[in-house]
Amino acid sequence: MLELLIAMAITGIVMAAVYSASKTQQDSYIAQEEVATMQQNVRSAMYYMEREIRMAGCHPTQKKGISPGFVTAGPNTINFTLDINNDSDTGNPDGDVGDANENIIYALADNDGDGDLDFERNSNLIAENIDALDFVYYDNANPPAILDDDGAGNVAANINRIKSVEVTIIARVGRGDREYRDRGNRKDINNNVNDFKYRNRHGRVILDLSPTNGDNFRRRVLTTVINCRNL
Repeated sequence: MLELLIAMAITGIVMAAVYSASKTQQDSYIAQEEVATMQQNVRSAMYYMEREIRMAGCHPTQKKGISPGFVTAGPNTINFTLDINNDSDTGNPDGDVGDANENIIYALADNDGDGDLDFERNSNLIAENIDALDFVYYDNANPPAILDDDGAGNVAANINRIKSVEVTIIARVGRGDREYRDRGNRKDINNNVNDFKYRNRHGRVILDLSPTNGDNFRRRVLTTVINCRNL
């Protein structure tokens, strides 16, 4: 009986160790899968914007009466027009901006009604689980100067001076990790750490997690500057 109890105890210890190792590997696999999906989402969102914002203001026919370019330039949404299509949708410019894919709006919205923000192009879902979308606008000076008409990132009076756009996207995983705590950017512009906030390159807060002292979602930040060829 004593030998049996000892054998059962040893078996229990071994099984607990095997389960712990298996659980750790499974959690790691799930976390990596979530991160891979998140990175694909943020790259997909940036790909769409880079391709189309670069073409903002395209006007190859030079017909009078239209002036393609930025319609709205805000810190969280952007609307611009370009002439790249015609009424027959054959991809030939026809001198107006009323055809398919010629009036573009990028913004965040809860497209699928699940309570989480998604990245949209003309109200069509492009990427899920995008927590922040930030735009900064530059003129054509050397070096470029930031255009900000109201101090909040909106450009209206100087919208025709926009030459390039800095885009920052923050994506997150679809499932949280109980062992992880998101503390925001590693450092802010004053070298402070762990303040549970995400900022763009200029120090503007674009995602604030401080009310809840962070959460257990992993995030990625992607930033690029897009030069508008036709403005």
